[in-house]
Amino acid sequence: MKTIQLIQITPEQLQDGIIKAINSKIEDLKKNFKPKEPEELLTRNEVAEMFKVDLSSIHNWSKKGKLKSYGISGSGRIYYKRSEIEELLIRTN
Repeated sequence: MKTIQLIQITPEQLQDGIIKAINSKIEDLKKNFKPKEPEELLTRNEVAEMFKVDLSSIHNWSKKGKLKSYGISGSGRIYYKRSEIEELLIRTN
């Protein structure tokens, strides 16, 4: 750990130095910050449209593990992550 000695510095000068350093770091963060975008969920119909197949194909692919599905317990609704669907499309091309 470094030792810092403050000689002939006023509390105001110290405060100004700290504020400048913090503001500099905040500006760096603003320039480089990329917020994480929320994952887009697709319905079975939307996925079937993307693949141009019937809903039964989507159901079968999900059962076989080719597509990973997500659901809300008890609702019966099934969703797929767009990023995973696009990744699957890229892998097969």
